[in-house]
Amino acid sequence: MNTTQNAADLVGRILISLIFLLSGLHKIGGYEATQGYMAAMGVPGALLPIVIALEVGGALAIILGYHTRLFAFLLAGFSIVSALLFHRALGDQVQFIMFMKNLAMAGGFLFLVARGAGDWSLDARRAYHSTPDTRQS
Repeated sequence: MNTTQNAADLVGRILISLIFLLSGLHKIGGYEATQGYMAAMGVPGALLPIVIALEVGGALAIILGYHTRLFAFLLAGFSIVSALLFHRALGDQVQFIMFMKNLAMAGGFLFLVARGAGDWSLDARRAYHSTPDTRQS
């Protein structure tokens, strides 16, 4: 793969993950308020540690290109579920945009599921080091 494609893969992984990284960190800082919001929307606040772990851990994993397909799949599902739970008031223009944003992010993550992280990733490094060197015969 050429440098432009590798750079686009890396920047794309960073950009699609950044919202989840920042959102997860924000949830840590506003833990009680986030639990209250979740409860108001009918979601048990006890799930918040799992949400934070997925947002922060999943975002970092995708940025680094570590088990990218797995974490992209999980974040795609999370994006769809959170759209359905928290942005279902589609008559409200802001909620409609947030709903569509979540679906668009899920689509981006599904591209990562299909394509993988690219050459500039821990996944590629791991694959390179686990492949027997066939050049030495």
